[in-house]
Amino acid sequence: MRKGAAVLCGAAVMVAGMLTAVPADATPPRPADTAQAAELSWKNCATASHPTLQCGSVTVPLDYADPRGRQITVALSRVPHTAKTSLGPLLVNPGGPGGSGLKLAGFVASALPKAVAAQYDVIGFDPRGVGKSEPALNCRPGHFNPVRPDSVPSTPALEQANLGRATGFARDCALKYPGVLPYINTISAARDLDTIRQALGAEKVSYFGYSYGTYLGAVYARLFPHRVRRLVLDSIVDPTGVWYDDNIQQDYAFNDRHLAFLAWVARHDTTYRLGTDPAVVEAKWYAMRAALAKSPAQNTVGASELEDTYMPGGYYNGYWPRLATAFAAYVNDGNSGPLVDAYHSLGAVTASGDNGYSIYAAVQCRDTYWPRDWAQWRKDSWAVYEKAPFMTWNNTWYNAPCAFWPTTALRPVNVANDALPPTLLFQATNDAATPYHGGVTMHHLLRGSSLVVEEGGGNHGISLSGNACLDKYLATYLTAGTVPRAAGGIDAVCPKLPDPEPKTTKAAGASERGSTLHGLLGYRG
Repeated sequence: MRKGAAVLCGAAVMVAGMLTAVPADATPPRPADTAQAAELSWKNCATASHPTLQCGSVTVPLDYADPRGRQITVALSRVPHTAKTSLGPLLVNPGGPGGSGLKLAGFVASALPKAVAAQYDVIGFDPRGVGKSEPALNCRPGHFNPVRPDSVPSTPALEQANLGRATGFARDCALKYPGVLPYINTISAARDLDTIRQALGAEKVSYFGYSYGTYLGAVYARLFPHRVRRLVLDSIVDPTGVWYDDNIQQDYAFNDRHLAFLAWVARHDTTYRLGTDPAVVEAKWYAMRAALAKSPAQNTVGASELEDTYMPGGYYNGYWPRLATAFAAYVNDGNSGPLVDAYHSLGAVTASGDNGYSIYAAVQCRDTYWPRDWAQWRKDSWAVYEKAPFMTWNNTWYNAPCAFWPTTALRPVNVANDALPPTLLFQATNDAATPYHGGVTMHHLLRGSSLVVEEGGGNHGISLSGNACLDKYLATYLTAGTVPRAAGGIDAVCPKLPDPEPKTTKAAGASERGSTLHGLLGYRG
């Protein structure tokens, strides 16, 4: 692919020096650095689906090195235990970073077997800066409004347009939140979890995290190992690759998952009429992309928005029938309506998504070092694109503000831990967002952990999504604290769920639960 030249914007250089921050480390905080949380006050916020749901908030220090300084709030939700004997709080997190966890508490409490859920106070939370927590960050409202420049910078003008968006986003964050950005990071969020524990009056807490939530949970466990009762990590971030290398690995994995989708479309040619050869179907998809780059559908879905629309199919194959129907309607009938509808339901970024992206950038850009030389990003992205074109450049621009971020970088947390009780890990072999090796790496780093693998599975977030084999291990662990053990690196293997059938508009039973879960998870990580 041709490589366009780019010159760093003067604004980008200005932004890079606007903020500084006190470095933090991953050592356990001293007692004086730990916030003393007031007792929580819960209010009824029941819904039809979750009639016992309660809401509250806890006050935490913006800067744990100055616990009596500026305070912020973290919003909470709770489904109280109903059993006579409680196992204490179970904190749940949907990932992101930037995902709201308030609704996840109700989902987890209802998806677990009743006898298991009854033993826990299931606690959801919006991490600092997210959703109903205050302040909630929104650096640039409408940053992802359509139609954006083509993500693939095939000309210098396209590269400059995308660079301008990335540097502008970093600049806007610096201008709006100069006193807050240095404290939006995983270590601070993990310390918030312990403040929540104190506010709940619990000596220990259990934790159940998906995706980025696995990294947050592992960091919490590193900081406060003796406060952990049980720890469940599902779809696991590679903690040794945060965050630049992890995103490159995502590019390859999402490309493979997109090819799996296209092969599924080819297997169902009688329905979609796009060809029986996956290579032919792939060529038609990229021809659709090229056409939309020239003439966006209904002035809404251009090439970048098309990628946004089909990326969720890499997270969850329950979306494949709808995506295939939209693909076929556009190619076979010239009908862009289903494609635009799919974009609005799956790919469009809402106001909450603007907040989520602001936190995503703030956390990842602050957590660790990112290359500051755009030439390295360009070189790496073109090299990956040659092998994995589906989302490489889209992902590059999503993360590109980190090249110009206005805070200094923290040191990555070494999450290796030999002080935990048995820990339960779930990983699908073909997960795109958190590739398989991340689960294996975490398994090696957490001594005494147990790795349960969904063989052949490609969905992201696999427990409580309809796989009875996986959920059996989860229920046993949360009830008794016991995990499967086997010789070698994998402790248990579960078969994947069947792929969806064409034209499935509403899945039933287990698949419906999977769709609900994936609507709650905080993408991208």
